[in-house]
Amino acid sequence: MAKAWNGAAARGKPIDWRKRMSDHIAYALLVYTGLQIFVTMGALHGRGGSLLPYFALIILVAGIIPACRRFEKRWSKLNDSQAADPALVRYFRRDVALLWLLAIGLPFAITGLFKLLSLLVR
Repeated sequence: MAKAWNGAAARGKPIDWRKRMSDHIAYALLVYTGLQIFVTMGALHGRGGSLLPYFALIILVAGIIPACRRFEKRWSKLNDSQAADPALVRYFRRDVALLWLLAIGLPFAITGLFKLLSLLVR
């Protein structure tokens, strides 16, 4: 299993789970921001004078920052030998999957919820 994540090790670079998680967080935030802009902007244009899409935008921003910080904190506290331990691959994959699920799913879920609430309020 660990061999799938040893591409860097095969090229002579040691595994560093801290750096890999940091890279995933950076890319996930870029994807999240792009989705947030397009999904929320679509909702803003679809609703006349409703404040719900703006509220959704605030929740989206407030929700992702603490989540990413938790992931970063968990992996950044590893020492050098732990950061290179291939036995952590299972935990790394779990956290990466959860991070990407949040980054991709949260903009759609929250905006969809607010669109539903907007329809119910009418």
